[in-house]
Amino acid sequence: MSHSPIRKDKTCLNCRHVVEQKFCPNCGQENTDSRKTFHHLFIHFFEDLTHYENAFWRTIKNLLFKPSSLTKEYLSGKRLSYLAPVRLYIFISFITFLLITLFPSNVNEKIVKSEKAINEEISKNDATVNKKTDKRYFHFKTMKEIDSIQKYGKENEKLNASSYWFSEKAIHVTEKYTKKEIYEKFIESFFHNLPKILFIIMPFFAFFLWLFHSKKKWYYFDHGIFTLHYFSFLLLIFLIMFISDRFFGLFGENSPLSYVSGIITFVGTIWMLYYFYPAHHRFYGESRIVSFVKSILLFIINSLFIIFLLCLYILFTFINLH
Repeated sequence: MSHSPIRKDKTCLNCRHVVEQKFCPNCGQENTDSRKTFHHLFIHFFEDLTHYENAFWRTIKNLLFKPSSLTKEYLSGKRLSYLAPVRLYIFISFITFLLITLFPSNVNEKIVKSEKAINEEISKNDATVNKKTDKRYFHFKTMKEIDSIQKYGKENEKLNASSYWFSEKAIHVTEKYTKKEIYEKFIESFFHNLPKILFIIMPFFAFFLWLFHSKKKWYYFDHGIFTLHYFSFLLLIFLIMFISDRFFGLFGENSPLSYVSGIITFVGTIWMLYYFYPAHHRFYGESRIVSFVKSILLFIINSLFIIFLLCLYILFTFINLH
């Protein structure tokens, strides 16, 4: 609850109704000074997210260790005791991608190591390889060669319009950037656009749930709430693993504490993979066998769909490097 002083003026700033106590009886707005310090704004933001009480920690506990309980509670009408699904997802997303931005992984170092390993392997197999081959790591023909084939080559060697367009884009990128630069730009773009990808996936995830269950008993809205909670859980587990990796990584890769990070990552990954089954079984109330079969089918369908979207995203990112 806000600790800001109550205004002496008893007229509500929002609806102009007379306020006898702290909250306006007409619109519910708190009758406190509207001009606040940054400290008050930050505290108000955090209090608003956590519902001023223990709702935040209760929500996180249930989300992690009681699959589907939040969804069942929300749909049963118990909504003030927990964070709202959309607010929960936005909050976890905000913290996750803020930390990813502030503490990015050392991708450049890994790329340099991989490039050294690749170059060493190439040197073993072909002692005549020289630095000029760097621009041909994808083994594309030049546009001059392609245009020559399009003009003078055999019909079965010529590219159709879409293949020619993609080849032109690919050659432009590989001629302009090194392999290391492409990796860096792709990873930067991936993390920058990951929230958009997740938002695109969620409505389809809920749609597949809708297809697999009774249309009379369950509305699309119900599947949407389930999806929001499930994706919030996935992000939260990812956040925990990310924080543990960065924290224990401070002690060095060879530190005994690095094993703790590895254990947390292993357990978190297993829990992420298994979580959907108990959540599905408890929420939809179907038999274990039926729920298990549906969980497997939904996992396969959504995995294929996610791979399809990621492939489209990779293609889009690749051809739009600039």
